[in-house]
Amino acid sequence: MEQYSLFTKEAPQPLAARLRPQTLDEFVGQTHLLGPGKVLRRLIESDQVSSMIFWGPPGVGKTTLARIIANRTKSAFIDFSAVTSGIREIRTVMQQAEDNRRYGDRTILFVDEIHRFNKAQQDAFLPFVEKGSIILIGATTENPSFEINGALLSRCKVFVLQALKTEELMGLLRRAVSDPRGFGKENVSITDEMLNMIAVFSNGDARNALSTLEMVVLNGDVDEVGNITVTMETLEQCISKKSLLYDKNGEEHYNLISALHKSMRNSDPDAAVYWLARMLEAGEDPLYVARRVVRFASEDVGLADPHALEIAVAAYQACHFIGMPECSVHLTEAVVYMSMAPKSNAMDVAYLEAKQDALQQLDEPVPLNIRNAPTGLMKDLGYGKGYKYAHDYEDKLTSMQCLPDSLLGREYFRPTEQGLEAKYKKRLEEIKTWKQEH
Repeated sequence: MEQYSLFTKEAPQPLAARLRPQTLDEFVGQTHLLGPGKVLRRLIESDQVSSMIFWGPPGVGKTTLARIIANRTKSAFIDFSAVTSGIREIRTVMQQAEDNRRYGDRTILFVDEIHRFNKAQQDAFLPFVEKGSIILIGATTENPSFEINGALLSRCKVFVLQALKTEELMGLLRRAVSDPRGFGKENVSITDEMLNMIAVFSNGDARNALSTLEMVVLNGDVDEVGNITVTMETLEQCISKKSLLYDKNGEEHYNLISALHKSMRNSDPDAAVYWLARMLEAGEDPLYVARRVVRFASEDVGLADPHALEIAVAAYQACHFIGMPECSVHLTEAVVYMSMAPKSNAMDVAYLEAKQDALQQLDEPVPLNIRNAPTGLMKDLGYGKGYKYAHDYEDKLTSMQCLPDSLLGREYFRPTEQGLEAKYKKRLEEIKTWKQEH
């Protein structure tokens, strides 16, 4: 009797794999690169591709574009993964490419997730790219400026792929329902409203959209003749938690904290709270956000509202005490306060200008009158001579020089008229007037 196992039949491919575009006309999105007459489309159609990097978020077609190039090119095409390969595999592939070159054939090497290669592994490609043994096509979700070494990057054209728009995903989902490679051979009932919900949930990721559609269809209600109906209840169960694109060590991390900081600086509390929520719901450490708010309190508010620093430090303490999700309200209070507070960057400007002078004049001696003199020898050398103790004077002010001679008259702190800083500005003017008179 013939025996069967789990491996007798080939497992069916996922919907995203079955619907992978085979031609540029089937490709969805990236019209800025692949629309009629656009540069990347012309390069592919004329088989004139050179070394390039596809940079973009997951599910936007980086690997698919490489496979379309493979179908059209007259070159040998090698598909290579940075996840499973090391220096030995690179050398084997490079030798194969070098053999092809000797016979007059080009080799296109596609490296998926090229950012996962370390510097030594990336350097192994460099001589072969330089002498034309290979045309390198790399795909990465990380900023190439940070993740790919400069020598290799300078020899590659970077194409930025964008997250798909909701309407583009809608078109893709409709095609998946009607295409025989998708669910076209089955009678699937799903409304446009549901397809739109899937498109929005997928956050610009075509693979995620198709996987979600496949999940809801496979869990749909089937009647006695095999018709499938997707209900709202099923859909809501499948999209109950949105996956936010976020990498705590990658570019999006810095993009979002930049958006939060600049929204607070621009006195936009609504935007600030939104970017805060984006970071926290994606799993960011609340203490990291709190530290940035503490920095903001002095960098962008300063003496215009000294209470801002107290609020920021208190929010940090609250985050440390109770953590997420409860501390989200404390961070919300802090970022709203920072957004509404009067703004002054006088503290930041003062330090940066003083820092520049400090670095340029590292050997500038401390004036003798403000040096400490803990020993007799130091007193004999004049340390502390001429020091005036401000509290001994009626106005609590003296005309004593505290800056080195070369920096006499230099001004770093220039207060604005914003908030309470106007009060400190008036006080500073009074101090300067007094010193001039005395």
